Amino acid sequence: MANNKSIDGLSTRAVKKRVVKPAVKKPAKVVTPEDFAAEPTTNIWDSLDTKPKKKVVKKVVVKKVKKPEDDTPDFLKPVQAFDFDEDEGLLETNETTEDMKNLSKEKEPDEDEAFEENFSKHPKEKKKHKKKVGKKRKKITIVALVIVILLFGVVIWAILWGNDIIAKITGGRGNIFDLFTFTNDTYDPLKTDANGRTNILALGTGGYNMEGDEGNGVHDGAQLTDSIMVISFDQKTGDVAMISLPRDLKGPSTCTSTGKINEVYWCNGGGGDANTQEEEKAATAAMEAVGSVLDIDFQYYAHLNWGSLSSIVDILGGITVTLDEDIMDYNYTGAVFEAGKPYTINGAQAVGLARARHGTTGGDFSRGASQQKILVGIKDKILEKDLSITDILSLVSTLGDNLRTNFSVNELKTVAHMPEILDFDVMRQISLFPEYMTTGMLNGISYVLPKAGAGNYTTIQRFVAKQLSSDPRDYEDPSIAILNASDVPGLAAKEKSRLEEKGYTIAATDNTPEGTYPEKTTVYATNKDKPGTKRLLEETYGTYVLDPEELPATISPDYDFIIIVNEKAKD
Repeated sequence: MANNKSIDGLSTRAVKKRVVKPAVKKPAKVVTPEDFAAEPTTNIWDSLDTKPKKKVVKKVVVKKVKKPEDDTPDFLKPVQAFDFDEDEGLLETNETTEDMKNLSKEKEPDEDEAFEENFSKHPKEKKKHKKKVGKKRKKITIVALVIVILLFGVVIWAILWGNDIIAKITGGRGNIFDLFTFTNDTYDPLKTDANGRTNILALGTGGYNMEGDEGNGVHDGAQLTDSIMVISFDQKTGDVAMISLPRDLKGPSTCTSTGKINEVYWCNGGGGDANTQEEEKAATAAMEAVGSVLDIDFQYYAHLNWGSLSSIVDILGGITVTLDEDIMDYNYTGAVFEAGKPYTINGAQAVGLARARHGTTGGDFSRGASQQKILVGIKDKILEKDLSITDILSLVSTLGDNLRTNFSVNELKTVAHMPEILDFDVMRQISLFPEYMTTGMLNGISYVLPKAGAGNYTTIQRFVAKQLSSDPRDYEDPSIAILNASDVPGLAAKEKSRLEEKGYTIAATDNTPEGTYPEKTTVYATNKDKPGTKRLLEETYGTYVLDPEELPATISPDYDFIIIVNEKAKD
């Protein structure tokens, strides 16, 4: 009973104390039985209808702290309804009830302060609260520590994973930090040959990993380079060209009596992913062999397998290809395509198309052309697709497991900028068949042979040199006509001589039809597939070459470029 009175008295006197003497910040007085004896004999509960039980008193106390707008008697209302001034003492505020509510919210102590104020005289409750808060903080600390450890672990994993991928791709020529330590606007140019071109030998082996696994064990010929492609580009002009070599081409001697070009990589240690030195040795031997056939100096190689092709196409969501010939390989790869019709294919279909040489007009030559079409389709999809972080990580992981190259990390960063430099829209596909190569039998073995005879690659080398020249006029072979729009005789012939001195070949000269030609020199391009020559003509004349749509209707578009000269026109 004494405890009940003590709590009742505490509630009443605490309010009274804060109302009457707010400025005197003295320690709370401990209520004793003697204090009740000194109080008036009138019980404060006489003003209420019934004396509440202990449980009801607790509700009143809570309402006093949390809900100042309740029906509690005036002497139990929150003290926030008053304002205190240290000089003048207690001042009654003039704020409205709503303002007092807002003031109450602004000055409401936090959870720990409210608890301390209302339960400061109950050590057991205070101790219990501190213990509860301590446990809560301990849990938060543990959770935070776990998060930090996990994040640290993710960073370490990313570095190790990234280093592993970079090491695999580059043969140990860098690490993950090298990939990010560079200025966005500067990067090293790639190595070039004497013509200023960068030549990459792309080698494709069978199987869905570097060990040659095709799902049912390792294939006997999994490490034969059945896909051999030259990718050559000029970093200054943006020209990109591709040349495919048939796997059955009779090449330099190998470790077997057959002597086909696709055996060179395998004969020199290519096979599996266990030894990086053997990988580079094998790829270097392949570059030398293909280089001797085509008279090309290679700077880089890239070795991929069917697993990379399938995964890359699927990550991109499929690619679109349009072939130049029908492929009806029903019995082997299942690749069936009609010429001129666009097809959207997935990874498995891309592999089937890349391997198809039956049911075609050119056999391995058709197969090489299809592989080039697939590469173009991948390029187009990458340029048009907004790759997500997941896509990029998947591509990096796929390349890490299925790509080997002698690019350094800095050179890979340069490769990443290639879409800004190279003209992929007019990537040239160069074919050696049927003009320069044919098929034949030697000692009962089927080969692909130069038309000039086995081992005679001279004609092929001349053609390739022209196609991979630093001068676009060599491989674009443009037809140019010059028309005289003035009444000055011989003006077109004079201009022809001037251009021939600059290396141009002029196909014809003539006078323009009747009409108005106000410019001194006007150049039209009627063929959009000659971008290199167009660029050179713009440099020569210091003006833009106009599109075919702007050519006057009176002039026939029989030539790739038409130059109109008019000496009387104003500059």
